[in-house]
Amino acid sequence: MAEVKYVFITGGVTSSLGKGTLSASLAKLLQARGYSVTIQKLDPYINVDPGTLNPYEHGECYVTLDGAETDLDLGHYERFLNVPTSQANNITTGRIYQTVIDKERKGDYLGKTVQVIPHITDEIKRRIRLLSLGNQYDIILTEIGGTVGDIESLPYIEAVRQMKWELGPQNCIVIHLTLVPFLTATGESKTKPTQHSVKMLLEEGIQPDILVLRTERNLNTGLKRKVALFCNVEENAVVESINVSTIYEVPLNMLNEKLDQTVLKKLGLPVNDEPQLTEWRDFLHRLKNPKYFIKIALVGKYVELADSYKSISEALIHSGSLNECKIDVNFIHSEEITDENVADRFKGLSGILVAPGFGSRGIEGKIAAARYCRENNIPFFGICLGMQCAVIEFARNVLKMEGAHSTEIDHKTRYPVIDLMEEQKSIIEKGGTMRLGGFRCRISRNSKAYEAYMKPEVTERHRHRYEFNNKYLDDFKNHGMIPAGINPESNLIEIMEIPAHKWFIGVQFHPEYSSTVINPHPLFIGFIKACI
Repeated sequence: MAEVKYVFITGGVTSSLGKGTLSASLAKLLQARGYSVTIQKLDPYINVDPGTLNPYEHGECYVTLDGAETDLDLGHYERFLNVPTSQANNITTGRIYQTVIDKERKGDYLGKTVQVIPHITDEIKRRIRLLSLGNQYDIILTEIGGTVGDIESLPYIEAVRQMKWELGPQNCIVIHLTLVPFLTATGESKTKPTQHSVKMLLEEGIQPDILVLRTERNLNTGLKRKVALFCNVEENAVVESINVSTIYEVPLNMLNEKLDQTVLKKLGLPVNDEPQLTEWRDFLHRLKNPKYFIKIALVGKYVELADSYKSISEALIHSGSLNECKIDVNFIHSEEITDENVADRFKGLSGILVAPGFGSRGIEGKIAAARYCRENNIPFFGICLGMQCAVIEFARNVLKMEGAHSTEIDHKTRYPVIDLMEEQKSIIEKGGTMRLGGFRCRISRNSKAYEAYMKPEVTERHRHRYEFNNKYLDDFKNHGMIPAGINPESNLIEIMEIPAHKWFIGVQFHPEYSSTVINPHPLFIGFIKACI
C-alpha cells in the first residue's frame, strides 16, 4: 500500500477562525472522493486532557467511543465524516510531557539531557504517526490548536517542520488559515495580517503550501494574487473561506474553491471523479427549506458560552433537518428558574431539553423544569444530570420522598435516589476516572425509547460518576416512571421514561456525541417529532 500522506492545518492572526471546521470540511471532500481519511488535533495546553476543564475555559469536553475525554473539535470530525475517532486522535502537551518524563524516570534516555529537541518533538512525531499504523488511512489531517506565534505551540510547529523535511513535499503539506479583515472606514479588505502571520510561520521554518483566507467579503483576483506573491505560494493555492450561515456549507464552499483538488495535486494523488455529496446536499436543502418551526428550551448552567453544549446544538440541527423543522433554541440559565417563574420562562415553547453538568449550582432550576414538563405534558429530554434531575423531581413530588436528592449534592439526604457508583467510591483523582466511553444498553420493547431506536440493544457513550439507585426502582415503576434501558452487565439504569406522557425521556448517557449529519441520533429525532 502507498505511504500515508500528511496534511497539517495551522492558524494565524487570531484564534477561533474555524480550523476544526476547515479540517473536517476538507476531510469530508477527500472522503467523498474515495480516500480513507482521519483527523487528529494537537492541543498546546498542559492539561493531560480537557476532562477537568470548566466548559467556560474550553467549551464542551467531547467523549470518544473508547473513553477518551477530548477537544470539542473531535465532535466536528465525527459529525462530518460519520466515522468514530479514538484516544489517538487528540494529543495534548500535557500528555506529551507526561510520557517523556515517565521515560526519563525509567532511564530510557540512557543518562542524556532531556530537551525539547529532540525528545519532545520526537514524541510529538511518534504520536502523529500512531494513526498510520495498520495502513488503514490514505491521508491523515492534523489540526494544530492555537495560533502561530504562541509559545505553547512552538514544539508542534517544529515537529511539523521536521516531518516536512523527513517525508518530502509530496507526502507532507501545510495549510495555513488566516484572517483577511475588512475595514469599513476605507472599504477595503486588508492582507497585511496574513502577510505577518506567514512571515512568523517562515521564521519558525515552515513555508505553507496553501493559504485559506477567512473573510466577510468576497476577495477579488487581484487581492489573491497579491497574497500569493507576498507569501510565496501559487495563485491557485490561495483559497477564500467566506462567512456562511451554517458550518455545514463550508465543504461545498471549499469544493467550489477546489481546495481538495489542490491538496491532492500537491500530494501527488489522483483527483478522482466529483465527490459524492448527495446526502450532504439533501441535508442542507432540508435545513434551509423547513416545513415546521418550533421553539425549544435548552436548560443548562453554562449557557453564556454556546460551545459548552456544542454537540447538543449540532444534534438538534441534524434531527431538525431530518424532520424538516427549523428549531429556535432558547438557552436558559438553570439558576434563573424557580417554581414561581417556571411557567413564564417556558411560555410558548414546544419542548424542553435539560442539559448535562456537574455540581449543585442551578440544579433546583433543572428540577423545576422537569416538573413543569411532567405536569403539563410537554416533551422533555434529560441528558445525564438532566435525567437525574427528572428522577429527583419524580421522587419528591410523586413518590412524596421529601428531600430526595443526589448524594453528589446532598450526601446526607434521606432518599438518595441518585448515588455514587460503587466502583467510584474509592477514587480520589479527578482526571479520566469517570465511567467513560461506550457501554451497552438493552431497551424495553414497550417503550418510547424503543420506538425511537427500533432495535433491542445499542451502545452509547457515558461520562458520569453517579447513577440511579436501584433500591428505589420498584417505587418508580409502581408510580409510572419505568426503566426503558438497562446495561446488561452492571444492571445500571440507562433510560428512564414516563409511558403515559407525550414524550418524557431521561438518559444517563450522552446521545449527542453520536449524532452526525448523515445519521442523526434516534432520540433527538423522536424528541423533535414530539415537539412538532
